[in-house]
Amino acid sequence: MKVAKLVGDRFKERPADCEIDSHALMLRGGYMRYVANGIYSLYTPLRRITRKIEQIIREEMDAIDGQEVLFPVVLPASLWEESGRYASVGSELLRFKDRNSIPLVFGMTHEEAAVQLVREYGQSYAKYPFMVYQIQTKFRDEARPRGGLIRAREFMMKDGYSFHTSQEDLQQYYYRCLHAYEKIFARTGIPEVISVASDSGMMGGNVSHEFILLTDVGEDSIAVCSECDYRANMEAAESIVQNEASEASKEIALVHTPDIHTIEDLSGFLNIPEEKSCKAVVYQKNSTDEYVVLFIRGDLDANETKLKNYLGEDIRPADITDGCGLNAGFIGPYNLKGDFIVLFDKSLKGSNNLACGGNIPDHHYTGLQLERDCGAIEYHDFAKIKAGGICPKCGKHTISISRGIEVGNIFQLGTKYSQAMNMQYLDKDGSSQYPVMGCYGIGIGRLAASVCEAHHDAYGPIWPMSIAPWQVHLCCIRSDNPEAKKSADELYEKLQSLNVEVIYDDRSVSTGVMFSDADLLGVPVRVIVSPRNMKENYLEITTRDKKISMKVSLDKAVEAITSLVSELTDEACSAK
Repeated sequence: MKVAKLVGDRFKERPADCEIDSHALMLRGGYMRYVANGIYSLYTPLRRITRKIEQIIREEMDAIDGQEVLFPVVLPASLWEESGRYASVGSELLRFKDRNSIPLVFGMTHEEAAVQLVREYGQSYAKYPFMVYQIQTKFRDEARPRGGLIRAREFMMKDGYSFHTSQEDLQQYYYRCLHAYEKIFARTGIPEVISVASDSGMMGGNVSHEFILLTDVGEDSIAVCSECDYRANMEAAESIVQNEASEASKEIALVHTPDIHTIEDLSGFLNIPEEKSCKAVVYQKNSTDEYVVLFIRGDLDANETKLKNYLGEDIRPADITDGCGLNAGFIGPYNLKGDFIVLFDKSLKGSNNLACGGNIPDHHYTGLQLERDCGAIEYHDFAKIKAGGICPKCGKHTISISRGIEVGNIFQLGTKYSQAMNMQYLDKDGSSQYPVMGCYGIGIGRLAASVCEAHHDAYGPIWPMSIAPWQVHLCCIRSDNPEAKKSADELYEKLQSLNVEVIYDDRSVSTGVMFSDADLLGVPVRVIVSPRNMKENYLEITTRDKKISMKVSLDKAVEAITSLVSELTDEACSAK
């Protein structure tokens, strides 16, 4: 391939709407082109990268007995009605009708299609276990697409589905897949990816893990313990607090607190630490508009995901209207009257002498002891874990919060889909059973963008050999010089005959432009042929990461290049 024929332009200016480096570099480098919000066309360099990623994934999925299939992109809504997700999933699911007014969906994930594919096949226990996977286009109407391919609306994804006759068998396979994912990320150039416990969300099931590339530009917040191997998405991380009644309990008392609306203001006004307050966070159910009042320790934040999972339905921050019975800024559990769902976070358990809202304007209570003043209370974990918090595994105050990009996820789905869609098999005793399922996903474009985010400099991506668009970037400086052009042309032909992937730049452009474009393409090995080097009968070989730079005689150039390519390829393969 010649750069002169490569469709797509490379340019210097960083697009103004790019928040993260990978997005900017992929646009500047001619990897993709914006089509619509969260939708991109891919140019040749990125398509070559994603094809290599797909091949790595295929190899690792096949190694754990996965079978590649292909589901339709467009599915009948009736399949999603069987599972119950047609109504439960929000507007991110694209729903439409065909010319006959038959409801359809554009697949955002394919659990339903997987069950439909193997429902008849899997009628006997003897057929189990098995796993099918695909690499397919998905569409999710994300509310806030960002970061180019990091969060797109249309994207390529590997999704796999395993079927088992027992939870124990699912667990064994689940961890085989977890280790296969670790190999995939290592081979694609980001071995630093970590697995963390996560919330299953709309996928269902009780056990799930995300694979996270830690980076400051990530959207996910990850709780990490510095003393043990505990790691979890903040959405799923258990919040543990220790409360001690440090003084004798006081009587509850109503205090005038004019213009005090926040916990910070209340803490200053009463001269108490924020953890000695009980604050109210109010939501509404999306389905019924019913108010949900959550009481939580004043220094903590509510975890909406935990609350949503507990309620079993979607919620939103409340619109507190006049006459609803709630006094915004002054809501407390004592003498709260009204038809509300009232919940208590376990951070309040065991505390005494708390300050809380007085349920009338400009008033708060002091001396609150929940068990004494509000009767029998049921506590649950609704709080976000915070930096310096207690590790749920080792019990030490060693939690830190990091940012990260989710590059893959796996779920233990249980029988959620098989039971809803009436997929059954006969066991050894002739009894009907529902198979248990696992689900395994990797976003192809997001993975490519994440590698770019992890490995780049100010000038462009630094692609690992395993997924680089080409292995060698051949630069002919001064292509108007017959000797240099002849040597570069011969080298290009020879390398191609040896199946080396070469991008060849023989344009009549300045050295600065040529090298700038080469940096943006990020090819691991760069070979420079120039008239000056020809006079001394050598050429230059460098690596994009600048770790290797050498001069090689022309008669040994092919051997040196192929040897370096082989060495870098072996390094990538050893990442397994």
